[in-house]
Amino acid sequence: MKQIAIIGATASGKTALSIEMAQKYDAYILSLDTLSIYKEVDIVSAKPTIDERAGIKHFGIDEIYLDESFSVIEFFKIYERAKQECEAKNKNLIIVGGSSFYLKSLINGLSSNLNISKEVREKSKEKLKNLSEAYSFIKEKDFEYSKKISQSDSYRIEKWYEIFLSQNIVPTKFFLINKKKSLINSIKVFNIELSKDKLRDRIKLRTNLMIKNGLIDEVYYLEKRYGRNHIAMRSIGLIETLKYLDGKLTIRELEEQITLHTIQLAKRQTTFNKSQFPTITTNIKDNLKIIIDF
Repeated sequence: MKQIAIIGATASGKTALSIEMAQKYDAYILSLDTLSIYKEVDIVSAKPTIDERAGIKHFGIDEIYLDESFSVIEFFKIYERAKQECEAKNKNLIIVGGSSFYLKSLINGLSSNLNISKEVREKSKEKLKNLSEAYSFIKEKDFEYSKKISQSDSYRIEKWYEIFLSQNIVPTKFFLINKKKSLINSIKVFNIELSKDKLRDRIKLRTNLMIKNGLIDEVYYLEKRYGRNHIAMRSIGLIETLKYLDGKLTIRELEEQITLHTIQLAKRQTTFNKSQFPTITTNIKDNLKIIIDF
């Protein structure tokens, strides 16, 4: 089995390219997406439909329901399952998505001896109700960690508390004591990069289509079934639509806010990818097809 990773900002065309590559190189696909992992979260996640998947087996899509817990540890298990099936069926593996933190974790590994109980997870989620206060506490206790995240980074703030509350030690010290174990020793990582104008246009179009295709109805259903406390309900597309349902936004403002926040996310993803991976970057996806060699 051979494997590659295709990363890039949201709406850059990763999904379509990965399916095309999977067909060409007889591969399965592992999704790096924090929303596509959930069943019923279809429109807002922009996950590929069954027809769009073109018969290619996907891992990391529709794995759990919104009220089930999920962490990078669970993602590791999905990767191992994908890898084992690829090896058993003589398939290659394409890892693709915008949540490249998961890819970084596969390459760098996570520290051992990390056992997070349900009680600790619940306490950590409780801290997210006041992000500013939670971040201030981290800054006081673990300044080195605080420098690496923003005060609005709810995911990493939650992970900090999970380690701190379960191990009784700040994560910076915990990582120094506990060595990391990598799941991927070597992998080619390809980054799709589009011009700012082109990416902005693609994001605007996708947002418009999401609303036309039933985004509001989907979020209404998810709220009624799961409530608003799940961390995923604070994701882009969901949180703005909840404001619309509360009467705080017009339909035009809803579209504008989702577009703006998605553009901001794309900028953060681009910065992270460039700083964290030894990538081969191209503005022309046809060139990427030539570069990739299984």
